[in-house]
Amino acid sequence: MIVKFTWGILNRFSHISRPLIRHFSDQATVTTDPMFPQQSYMELSQKFYESMKECASLRSIPIARKLHAQLIFMGLKSSIFLQNHLLNMYSNCGLISDAYRVFGGIEFPNVYSWNTMISGFADSGQMREAEKLFEKMPERDSVSWNSMMSGYFHNGELEATIKVFVSMVRDCCCVPDPFSFSCVMKASGSLGYLKLALQLHGFAEKFDFGIDTCVETSVLDMYIKCGAMDFAQKVFCRTPNPSLFCWNSMIYGYSKYGSVKKALELFAKMPERDTVSWNTMISILSQHGFGAETLNTFLEMWNQGFRPNSMTYASVLSACTSIYDLEWGAHLHARIVRMEPRLDVYAGCGLIDMYAKCGRLESARQVFDGLTEHNAVSWTSLIGGVAQAGFQEEALVLFNQMREVPVASDQFTLATVLGVCLSQKDISIGEQLHAHTITLGLDSSVPVANALVTMYAKCGDIWKANHAFELMPIRDIISWTAMITAFSQAGDAEKAREYFDKMPERNVISWNSMLATYMQRGFWEEGLKVYIQMLREGVKTDWITFSTSISACADLAVLILGNQILAQAEKLGFSSNVSVANSVVTMYSRCGRIEEAQKMFSSIVMKNLVSWNAMMAGYAQNGQGRKVIEIFEKMLNMGNVPDQISYVSVLSGCSHSGLVSEGQYYFLSMTKDHGISPMSEHFVCMVDLLGRAGQLEQAKNLINQMPFKPNAAIWGALLAACRIHGNTKLAELAVKNLLELDAEGPGSYCLLANIYSESGKIQGVTNVRKLMRDKGVRKNPGCSWIEVDNRVHVFTVDDTNHPQIKDVHRMLEEIIKKIEEIKNYANVMNSGRSHNYHSEKLAVPLGLISLPA
Repeated sequence: MIVKFTWGILNRFSHISRPLIRHFSDQATVTTDPMFPQQSYMELSQKFYESMKECASLRSIPIARKLHAQLIFMGLKSSIFLQNHLLNMYSNCGLISDAYRVFGGIEFPNVYSWNTMISGFADSGQMREAEKLFEKMPERDSVSWNSMMSGYFHNGELEATIKVFVSMVRDCCCVPDPFSFSCVMKASGSLGYLKLALQLHGFAEKFDFGIDTCVETSVLDMYIKCGAMDFAQKVFCRTPNPSLFCWNSMIYGYSKYGSVKKALELFAKMPERDTVSWNTMISILSQHGFGAETLNTFLEMWNQGFRPNSMTYASVLSACTSIYDLEWGAHLHARIVRMEPRLDVYAGCGLIDMYAKCGRLESARQVFDGLTEHNAVSWTSLIGGVAQAGFQEEALVLFNQMREVPVASDQFTLATVLGVCLSQKDISIGEQLHAHTITLGLDSSVPVANALVTMYAKCGDIWKANHAFELMPIRDIISWTAMITAFSQAGDAEKAREYFDKMPERNVISWNSMLATYMQRGFWEEGLKVYIQMLREGVKTDWITFSTSISACADLAVLILGNQILAQAEKLGFSSNVSVANSVVTMYSRCGRIEEAQKMFSSIVMKNLVSWNAMMAGYAQNGQGRKVIEIFEKMLNMGNVPDQISYVSVLSGCSHSGLVSEGQYYFLSMTKDHGISPMSEHFVCMVDLLGRAGQLEQAKNLINQMPFKPNAAIWGALLAACRIHGNTKLAELAVKNLLELDAEGPGSYCLLANIYSESGKIQGVTNVRKLMRDKGVRKNPGCSWIEVDNRVHVFTVDDTNHPQIKDVHRMLEEIIKKIEEIKNYANVMNSGRSHNYHSEKLAVPLGLISLPA
């Protein structure tokens, strides 16, 4: 930069000696200072400029003050060129007050002076001071406007950024440049203003900035942040040579809005990659649960010569944790120790989390102790890992140690510790932690408040959960979803729906939570209505949505709707998800399509225990006990370890198929071979198995030998067996115990009355009905339904309203007659058959007469 001085300006330097002025005019030396021997003004100015620039980059306050003093000593403090750089130096060093004093001493500040001072105020967060200075400016250029926009943006005042841009355009004196567009586009993207984004894009094209690399990149970034990936893709595709930033941004954008597949495809097409590219892809795979793929990508990154950093290690360790691959994680730990000079807090926290969640708490503690610094993040990782491993008390001890160090708890630490309180017995600890959050002033923090809502809900205090929710100054989607889940756990589906309808915005997790609430309470039709509403509102469903919805179709036995939902799952690529496939197996089984259930089961590549259990339960429900045993043995041969549910399916299958010896064998083997103690469900199956086979005394003896008190289900199984075989004596014993367990339940009374009726003991029937009247016990009529020709037909007991009821009765009589002829009808001992037909006995004949001839 060349500065021209006039004699008028030089005459104002009254404090400079005439010899010095003569030296100026002659471009001779200006001082005899040994630091600057025989140097001209231009050379001296250049030296000062370079020194102040270097000082600004170093942010050295002592050097800044020395340079200012030297400038005064040399008599150059009035140079506008040097004064402007002095302003810049002080601003970069954070000495904004010194900078403002220098600015006030400039007699004729130019636009550069004003802009530098405005930038200084903006960089220090003093936007109100910057505003005052901006308003006083005698003239402005594009840099002035850009400085204000940049200041507002970096100080989080995004709306103000846009307002300044609008004022700049309306001012007409200054034309926006690429930096102006870049700044306002960042603000628009951060706010998610898609409509404004489209306008800005068009405006930039009008100014012929569309081909500018900076503007093009900003347009792409803006669309991605607005969630408009279609527009972003168009911009990206028309860019002749997209920069690495553009490639990385598109990959990130695809993953953020749910298209990991597109992100992978784009990553594969990249002409070149940098560390950011690899880190972005590894992070995406890790966050979306692709553990094995994350590890493979990390190896590929390493093989191609890119050196990972702490963020890379953190993502890969998270992937190891998600798939519980301790061996891989330990190998990576060894590589970090060998390759890195020290273990930083990011990789350290990843190792702590990985070891703790994989059950290696000692290793987690060793890594923690080996860290050079213990901050809130490392403490939180250790506490969270210990808590997740099931050691709640140890987690609380660690939290107390953290407080004693002391390390200040942040909102995430408190949220983690609150998660330790899981049941009603923990309510006292939860309340103390709540008080602690209030003391720290973090109770209104969104993560902490959400944890409080969840904690009180899990501890069974729905009122306090709701109170914590109502006190939240700011609520996010997680807050509302937590409250919906709380009401669901309390069994209040109506209240859950009320809060769901109040939500200002919802995501797929909120919808799934409401869907699960209805399913868990048995309101399957309402749940399917929620699913249909999701589709109408364009909610992007996930595998949880399909798994839950198909499970509802299984419970309702509505196969056609279930197939439609399955078709949608296949269209979106979720049919191969193991949880969705398991739900389909269950649905086909319950709808009697056991062959199709088997086909779906066979198509599952990575079967889990739920898959095997679902298939075994399907065969058991369809009376194919031999197939249940076949599947069970195949599961064992493939190295899968059964659980309690597996044995329930096996024993149930044996019961429905009359496989007494096989059932007894597997009942004993569950404890002998797999160490599984029989639960009430297993005893129910065994009592049912022995009872169906007519071995009622053995069934009674088994009940007497149980290690715990029999529940209503076990006595109910014995009572049902007594009805089959007409054993009124044992039936009375079963009913006596049932009434002690469930005095208000009508089922036991009705079953005993039926046994008396079928045995011809009319007085017994009369006595039971009188007892029911005296106790005020009433039986609500049940209903059954069957789907025929895309229509659901509902029947109640002794239904006479169906248009085909005569044909139904005629078919039912034929069925009963054929059963009686082969001596397998339960009522053969009763010569007089009752005409009170249960609802299921009316639904089955309708299905038979509707079959094609």
